[in-house]
Amino acid sequence: MVSEEAIRTSLGVAGNITAVTLFLSTVPTFFRIWRKGSVEQYSPVPYLASFFNCGLWVLYGMPFVHPHSLLVVTTNGAGVAIELIYLVIFLMFSDTRKRFRVALVMLVEILVCGGLVLLVLTLVHTTHKRSAIVGSISVAANILMYASPLSVMKLVITTKSVEYMPFLLSLFCFSNGLCWFLYALFPFDPFIAVPNGIGALLGILQLLLYATFYKSTKQILEARKEKSEMGLAVMEKGNVAQQSHP
Repeated sequence: MVSEEAIRTSLGVAGNITAVTLFLSTVPTFFRIWRKGSVEQYSPVPYLASFFNCGLWVLYGMPFVHPHSLLVVTTNGAGVAIELIYLVIFLMFSDTRKRFRVALVMLVEILVCGGLVLLVLTLVHTTHKRSAIVGSISVAANILMYASPLSVMKLVITTKSVEYMPFLLSLFCFSNGLCWFLYALFPFDPFIAVPNGIGALLGILQLLLYATFYKSTKQILEARKEKSEMGLAVMEKGNVAQQSHP
């Protein structure tokens, strides 16, 4: 019979794979930002939330807070590095006002994580209490990370377009939440189970929105392309007419 520890390890490895894939799923988005030289209507909120969330879970998985949680540290350590790269790119191609706000939020998040490390090491002296404190804060941050696409979901409903809600991000948001929810059942860890269960549900909602507005998005993009081509054709005709008159 398969042991509980073996099941937990397998689910943790699966969670690592889906989490890293989740973090990397927005590479096409940032390639588009880099190519166009603009963040357009993309929101920095999901990346700021993920950066902060991963930093807190790295702390939670440390031996001096919650022993035997190496898989939590590895996946979230990778998340911190990847989200930092995304945010640097976002800063590079944002306007001055947005760049200032994003940089300010990043600074606050780093200070909060650093302050929390100092507090738990100096004021709390057992791993049980440290786990409870850091875990509670991490739960709130994890829910924030999963809920951060809500602003994008509102944009999708308003515009009837999923152009700015990447499909892969929604898919792996669901997969990652499900894997870590199952991981937290062996043995039960409410600090991991609750936010990731909510994350899986929010991922399903995003996928349903994508299915609902996929066709209308294609129509909107095709209409935009036709309008752009018509505009170019009119400009070309105008240029030809000007050249034909002495």
